[in-house]
Amino acid sequence: MNEPLVQHHWVALAAPKVAPAVATSTVLILGRMWNANGAEHSTGNAALMVVLAAGAATAGAFAAAGWGGGDGVLAATAFATSGGLALAGVAGYADGLSLPLLLWVLATTVAYGIAARYWRTDRRATVAYDRQTTVRREEHAHTERVEALRAGAQIEVAREGAAYATALAQALIHREALPGFDPAALTRAGLPELPAIDIAKEH
Repeated sequence: MNEPLVQHHWVALAAPKVAPAVATSTVLILGRMWNANGAEHSTGNAALMVVLAAGAATAGAFAAAGWGGGDGVLAATAFATSGGLALAGVAGYADGLSLPLLLWVLATTVAYGIAARYWRTDRRATVAYDRQTTVRREEHAHTERVEALRAGAQIEVAREGAAYATALAQALIHREALPGFDPAALTRAGLPELPAIDIAKEH
């Protein structure tokens, strides 16, 4: 059984590796843009981001505790959203870059830590699938070899049987031409009989 081989482009392979850094960098950039547009030292905007971040963290806690079926992906998404909102709020409220950059490094590290867990799970699943595919391919190849050997043996037996029948028929024809031929003597000797041929069926 031939299975299609899929070769991914290097961009598709590299995208998951840079996605956490791109996401946190985008949040930091948007937060600083928000800061430049009047969010600096704005208590109302900061309170809004705190409420949103707390809501996302609460949703992640419920998801991790079993609400919604205990979906780990949903919980990780909620916590990542909460962290992103917190980073955006600090980046928008703070007047300098030191604290936003520190939080960006922290958020990026946490994001890569969470992503690494899912990368390991995906890698284990890929290795298990490749192993199963290899075993299945070897089983199919073994089955094909066995069937080929069996078919070859059957063909060889049929060929030898046909050759023996032809030789026996020729021997009987030559024996019939000799004087004193006795078919009953052949039967008593235990020689195999040729199968009877129905002329009507043949024609």
